[in-house]
Amino acid sequence: MFQSRTHTCNELRMEHVGQKVKIVGWMENVREVGNNFAFVVVRDFYGTTQVVVESEEMMRCVKAINKESTISVEGTVRERASKNPKLPTGDIEVVPEKIEVLGRCRYNELPFEINRSRDADETQRLKYRYLDLRNPAVKKNIVLRCNVVSALRQAMTEHGFLEITTPILTASSPEGARDYLVPARKHPGKFYALPQAPQQFKQLLMTSGFDRYFQIAPCFRDEDARGDRSPGEFYQLDMEMAFATQDDVFAVLEDVLPPIFAKYGTYDIASEAPFKRIPYMEAMEKYGSDKPDLRIDLLVEDITALVQSTEFGPFAEGNTVKAVAVSGCTLTRKQIDKLCTDVEVQAGSKPYWFRLDENGELVGGVAKFLADRKDKLVEALGLQPNTLVGIAAGKKDQAVKTAGVLRKMLGAAVPGHMDKERYEFCWIVDFPMYEIGEESGELEFCHNPFSMPAGGLEVLLKAERGEIDPLSITADQYDLVCNGVELSSGAVRNHDPEIMIKAFEMVRLGEEDVKKKFPAMYNAFCYGAPPHAGIAPGVDRMVMLLAGEDSIREVIPFPMNKNAQDIMMGAPSEVTQLQLDELHIAVVGDVEE
Repeated sequence: MFQSRTHTCNELRMEHVGQKVKIVGWMENVREVGNNFAFVVVRDFYGTTQVVVESEEMMRCVKAINKESTISVEGTVRERASKNPKLPTGDIEVVPEKIEVLGRCRYNELPFEINRSRDADETQRLKYRYLDLRNPAVKKNIVLRCNVVSALRQAMTEHGFLEITTPILTASSPEGARDYLVPARKHPGKFYALPQAPQQFKQLLMTSGFDRYFQIAPCFRDEDARGDRSPGEFYQLDMEMAFATQDDVFAVLEDVLPPIFAKYGTYDIASEAPFKRIPYMEAMEKYGSDKPDLRIDLLVEDITALVQSTEFGPFAEGNTVKAVAVSGCTLTRKQIDKLCTDVEVQAGSKPYWFRLDENGELVGGVAKFLADRKDKLVEALGLQPNTLVGIAAGKKDQAVKTAGVLRKMLGAAVPGHMDKERYEFCWIVDFPMYEIGEESGELEFCHNPFSMPAGGLEVLLKAERGEIDPLSITADQYDLVCNGVELSSGAVRNHDPEIMIKAFEMVRLGEEDVKKKFPAMYNAFCYGAPPHAGIAPGVDRMVMLLAGEDSIREVIPFPMNKNAQDIMMGAPSEVTQLQLDELHIAVVGDVEE
């Protein structure tokens, strides 16, 4: 029993018939039948209850109330004459003796119909998010999020991890994205930064002697939005383990995540331990992606050598040509063309195709350029009649990317090649330590600069002496992928100052640069740091997968829009000149109205 009500709107059943009750909630709908008869639906967090108005007095009261006002209803429960088996409360109704307005809705028109808010324009939904969240279909994602976070906390605690919060105001550091800066009033001209991740703090905790740390950590990155990434702020299950290896980290998450996914997910099947481990280079070659969806049974094949010396320009020498063969394909020419257009939009490069028909002949697309090597293609790709072959061609990186998109789209479009109703996890391992920067043209860290290079100091020295190519160095880094979505990146950390300095020297940063950029961590490591490793799966992405949503904004209570604006609260917003003066900040240049 609640203080202001006897029952919730999802609680009343046949056993309550004849009882005097009091329910509270939002007046969702009114359906008038005659002069003094109406059906009123009252909704609260838990569900709905039907109230039947049968008197002139109650009808006058109801007519004076706008929909979505909050009301209390006192009355008697009775059995419905016409029951609704689709509702938990569908066997009963409440006949009111008193209806009181608790919070009046002052508008006759709503921005959108509450129960159909997901069909409304997203800008309207975000502007009136408090109304959008009244929709049970929207609310259930937030409830799911709460349950998942609670389950994660319980599981991590049971595995011996301590939940420790780390600072929100900290120093700016180069971690791959733009910082959100906060001016320091007491220190003119200096700024705090909101943490892109608790990376340095959790490593310092390991150096401090804590053995297992975790946190549902807020992270802040000034980056653009996309379907699986919210701009500005996101949350991750941040964890770190002292005296740990990659296998130790894997063992924890392989024990923690599958039961949660199986219990709370749209699908009740999740990978069992151990998850499949795929080296980065193998993932790119076989799947065309470092986040492969293993529910799809298609593979990418390299047919460069088979198709060179044809008259088709994109297959010319110097280009890489990749193929994805899809058996049992019954897509029409129109459907294939549409799919190729969609691939081009997503990958930035046009794909090609041909088909092996039921008679074993090459037809359609680029078939005429390949007729003289049909037998070799059939053998190399294991082609059967009625097989469609999608082709990506171009510079290697672009061909690989296009082939990966082809694989994903063909797997989803052709029946029998994707087991959709399951959660399939894998680890991507052995990432390159370094890469050539697109803008600089020089050697840069490929991912996390705090990772331990595989082979330690010795491999770095070999690269320095020119005995090996620095691009051949791999790092003890790993990604956790589920259904083609990257949930997390992690690594065995570089805890040795000597190895750290040498790793940074490879990208033209010396000891003084390391000390300047990472003073606390560098100094702490000089006092004896344990080997340690960690990872940080994204909570928002996890819940998005579990809820079966395509957009991450559907599982965040108050998300920003794609332009990193909170249009409900009006953020970012202008501030007063007094505030700027206190912070010693001047706004210069053109300011957008």
